[in-house]
Amino acid sequence: MQTTSPITRTADSILSTNRVLRNTYALLATTLLFSAVMAMVSMAVSPPRMMAMVSTFGAIGVLMFLLPKFENSAAGIGIVFLGTGMLGFGLGPMLNAYASLPNGSSIIGTAMGGTGVIFLALSAYVLTTKKSFDFMGGMLFIGLMVVFGAAIINIFAQIPALSIAVSGAIVLLMSGFILFDTGRIVNGGETNYIRATVSMFLNIFNLFTSLLHLLGIMSDD
Repeated sequence: MQTTSPITRTADSILSTNRVLRNTYALLATTLLFSAVMAMVSMAVSPPRMMAMVSTFGAIGVLMFLLPKFENSAAGIGIVFLGTGMLGFGLGPMLNAYASLPNGSSIIGTAMGGTGVIFLALSAYVLTTKKSFDFMGGMLFIGLMVVFGAAIINIFAQIPALSIAVSGAIVLLMSGFILFDTGRIVNGGETNYIRATVSMFLNIFNLFTSLLHLLGIMSDD
């Protein structure tokens, strides 16, 4: 049976972890704000959908392939802002589509509020209990691969029920990753706050977009 009991740590290790945690949440807060600003800019200028897609996929490339080369230097912070800003800009057309609905503002607001509540609740639980969720790593990775495969299939199949299932699964997976990633920081498994910030940002980003999709489907419109 798996255990989530707290890990015994030395005083120096705890101080180092607290520093990583503090830097992670500070950078996460500023990147979320910057991404939100870029999303509003995108909504205002209404870029072509193709440009938004290029921005999104470009951001993935920046965070996956460019950032690892600079994640141990100050330049990594600038790259994190570049990638998260591009992700925010890529959200513009999607947000405009939901905002155009009669209850669009409510859908977007509810998705944002739900994302915040889930993130804060799960993070607070880990920070309070200091439990490790490393045992979830393998299950989360397998789940992510399954959902990714289902999403690819649905691009061609266009099955509404499968779309709902994928979004619901992503909400659960991202909630699990929030527990997993926060647990790694708290228990000293993650010592790079730039890398930790990106992981947490992507968890929140995917959680928000999936909640937005689910709420949009469930709305009368």
